[in-house]
Amino acid sequence: MPFKTFNFNSKLTTAIAKMYPSPTKIQSLTWPQALLGKDVLAIAQTGSGKTMAYGLALIEQLYRERAATGEESADSHQNVSGAVVLVPTRELAMQVNDALAPLAKSLSQSSIVLCGGVDIDAQKYQLEQHPTMIIATPGRLLDLINQQAIRLGDIKHVVLDEVDRLLDMGFWSDVQSILLALPSQRQTMMFSATLPDALEQKVALLLNEPARVQSHVTNSVVTDVQESLYLVNKGSKANVLIEQIKDNQWQQVLVFIGARDNADALCKKLSKAGFKTAALHGNKDQVEREQTLQAFKESKVQVLIATDLLARGVHVEQLPVVINYELPADASVYVHRVGRTARAGQSGLAISLVCHGETGYLDAIRTLTERSLPLQQLAEFPVTDKPASTESKRPKRDKQANRRTNKKGSAKQFKTKR
Repeated sequence: MPFKTFNFNSKLTTAIAKMYPSPTKIQSLTWPQALLGKDVLAIAQTGSGKTMAYGLALIEQLYRERAATGEESADSHQNVSGAVVLVPTRELAMQVNDALAPLAKSLSQSSIVLCGGVDIDAQKYQLEQHPTMIIATPGRLLDLINQQAIRLGDIKHVVLDEVDRLLDMGFWSDVQSILLALPSQRQTMMFSATLPDALEQKVALLLNEPARVQSHVTNSVVTDVQESLYLVNKGSKANVLIEQIKDNQWQQVLVFIGARDNADALCKKLSKAGFKTAALHGNKDQVEREQTLQAFKESKVQVLIATDLLARGVHVEQLPVVINYELPADASVYVHRVGRTARAGQSGLAISLVCHGETGYLDAIRTLTERSLPLQQLAEFPVTDKPASTESKRPKRDKQANRRTNKKGSAKQFKTKR
């Protein structure tokens, strides 16, 4: 189905056709509903084109609305005219802006990013240039609202991208406050690859008779991702990772790990092994994070070790392999991690190194994704660790002795008989 089918402005159609050969399934399902101004709840796999699904709809609607009123520029009484896109991380905000800004420019629109780690006064100045669209993280946008530095009376469209994370990682209160500050008459669209049942009620509170569009099964993994899971000793993981990179001669590897300190420690081991390696996590300042990610995209860094800061939304062209050095405690994060490869119709490989202590996490991932995900073993790295025993190591008589001890009320009671 060609882009012209959806009656976008000819300039916008020409611009998007230069970037992509044809619409993806989620785009084809979303645009008819979104262009009617309906609220939308869209579920689609990572890498399936969600950003353009809402982005083109926003740009087209803003163009139509301004053409209908004869406005050449934003209302002088408002410093933002049009749309707000909320995302959970700075990296995703910048990626969304990078994707949409050229298309918005084709119809004389503009966009800005509002997120933490950047000088807030510079962002206030950008707001005075009357952008038609802002892409923001909740904390920084709420700061600007509370400082009365941003006026949102002309906002007609709001998007919550990666809505499950926005509602489930401490942003719920901020999101509610932001939506209350926006006009009640607006279009609200929500997009994500995963949506746990526990969040369905929260989503329902924020939407008005939404059109639900779904291009894939909720919580599913892209079929073009080849998943391999290896049972290994916990202490062998670094050596397994090094051997895998050497044997497969991967030139670009994204490694996910749970904790910041562990990321830095693993970075040192891989660097010592001769790989050009960098770590990316929340302790890095914004400039360093941007530079590190850009170096990885340009293949100046071979191995990027990241905490889940990058699991959502960041797009690296033709990334061949993603490795879960540690499984995530939240099963839905696994879906987003492995979705960093096999994007936009490409194929990719996702490898997970699993020790006995992580089998509970693996069971949760199997349940969520409804995939068997069998564990394999590597002949050169035999597993010698034993599964954790569920039985208590202390004899029952010791527990009984403790209870008797706790009942003693004076020092005399602790004297032994001779």
